[in-house]
Amino acid sequence: MSDQWIESLLTDDVQQGYELAIKLSRMGVKYTQPSDAERQKMRPEYAGNASDLIASSHVIATNFQTVAAANNYWKK
Repeated sequence: MSDQWIESLLTDDVQQGYELAIKLSRMGVKYTQPSDAERQKMRPEYAGNASDLIASSHVIATNFQTVAAANNYWKK
């Protein structure tokens, strides 16, 4: 994947920051498993697994911490 899809971690507001964190998380999966067919094949396995969904939320939260730090959200 050589397309540049992220220009900055800076966002206009917290909502955009959270959406960027989700995008970072999804792109991490896409880079790790570039085959769309394989990702679709695995989806039913994790879609109904609470532990896997909680793990996904954890990745999003970690990415949101990064975006929040870049944007000084804790000072707003």
